[in-house]
Amino acid sequence: MSDAVELTVGGRTVRISHPGKLYFPALGATKLDLVRYYLAVGDGIVRALYERPCTLQRFPDGVDGKMIFQKRVPASRPDWIQTARVQFPSGRQADELCVIDFAAVIWAVNMGTIVFHPWPSRRPDTEHPDELRIDLDPQPGTGFAEVRAVGRLVHELLDELGYRGFPKTSGGRGLHVLVRIRPEWDFVAVRRAALAFAREIERRAPQLATSAWWKEERGARIFLDFNQNARDRTIAAAYSVRANPRATVSTPISWAELDDAEPDDFTIATVPERFAAIGDLHRTIDDIAHDLSPLLEMADRDVRDRGLGDAPYPPNFPKMPGEPVRVQPSRARGARPVH
Repeated sequence: MSDAVELTVGGRTVRISHPGKLYFPALGATKLDLVRYYLAVGDGIVRALYERPCTLQRFPDGVDGKMIFQKRVPASRPDWIQTARVQFPSGRQADELCVIDFAAVIWAVNMGTIVFHPWPSRRPDTEHPDELRIDLDPQPGTGFAEVRAVGRLVHELLDELGYRGFPKTSGGRGLHVLVRIRPEWDFVAVRRAALAFAREIERRAPQLATSAWWKEERGARIFLDFNQNARDRTIAAAYSVRANPRATVSTPISWAELDDAEPDDFTIATVPERFAAIGDLHRTIDDIAHDLSPLLEMADRDVRDRGLGDAPYPPNFPKMPGEPVRVQPSRARGARPVH
């Protein structure tokens, strides 16, 4: 295969260097195969990334090579590549890739980007998320069967709140549910709402679900990771490929599919045919933006009626107002964790 190919994408010319380089050796899939996958799901990946600051998880030599987690967009870039400025928990700022057209996606793939990690906020107002993210993360001793069970509870609670959630496989062993919200609340408030949601699910199925931040307290349960709603925490976009030997894809599914879906069935080899047949299951995700107030009222009740305050932030965050001591419970007690 030639050393480079040129593609016309949305009226722009994008050069693909070293198209024959193996990116997924176990599958024999090349860089050009990855490009062809993203071409097949163009509308879906652009919708998932549109106007969002985006961190790029790059593997210039394929999944078996070095990983680069790139937050700052390279200075050397085409003049049509757009950016969005964000502020990190440290207070530092950066200009991240901001996708407004499909050519930007393919440009990023040419740099070795396999996984796209968009922020839950958009360029016009990066300080106020327009997306609540519910992340179901299996812990040791659990699998997708337990994820399905917790997912059904998530669906029920969303219905009770009058929210419409859009599920997708994580591309790994978990499930993500995206809920569009009005961009009227900051990251602290959105994370507080996510914590309240997680605690309510835990109350409904305490043997199956947990909101415990410390791993030693989670047990063999599904962790609802509320901290994925904190500033600068991101999840793989819908239609993003994941960097594993199987080349799985974070794939939108319907609630009706949840009981039968198998995450490993969604790969760069299978998702294009699915997309061609049914289109983007998230195509109506922007049709409504929900009021976050019901969840914030639930958080207030947790404090008032149950004495439940905030939960720890990730370790890279400065100490946050109202946050409890950021020390794992066994160390705080001076004892070994109980298993």
